[in-house]
Amino acid sequence: MDIKPDRMVYLGYGKYWRSDAIVGLMPIEEGRGPGRRTDVYTATLDDPIVASRSEQAILADMAVASDDMMRLQEAHEILSDVADAFADLSDVLRRMLLHEAKFDVDLWSRRIRRVLRAELPPEEDADQSELFS
Repeated sequence: MDIKPDRMVYLGYGKYWRSDAIVGLMPIEEGRGPGRRTDVYTATLDDPIVASRSEQAILADMAVASDDMMRLQEAHEILSDVADAFADLSDVLRRMLLHEAKFDVDLWSRRIRRVLRAELPPEEDADQSELFS
């Protein structure tokens, strides 16, 4: 697994830690309860941080996005751009497309927005490297 450096990882309950400083994750088996899901070991602390998120969720936030995730993000951006372009079309052009080409801009716009809402990818972090300068 490739860890994306300079990324803040949310550990739950207002706790964040730098991704490249996390060295280990251990699910809490005994005494697990609200706010106690994973022990997060870091390079700078002797004792682990108790996180309220699962180790899989923390790992997903730490890792570099896979090729599939990159393609999904690109598709999401393209659909968003198309939906924005549809919103800018004039009413006259919409009617022309509907009557002449049987292309319903409003229908496609609704479908695209529905897909965008249902398939929101995990938030891609903005470049956070300036946080550590």
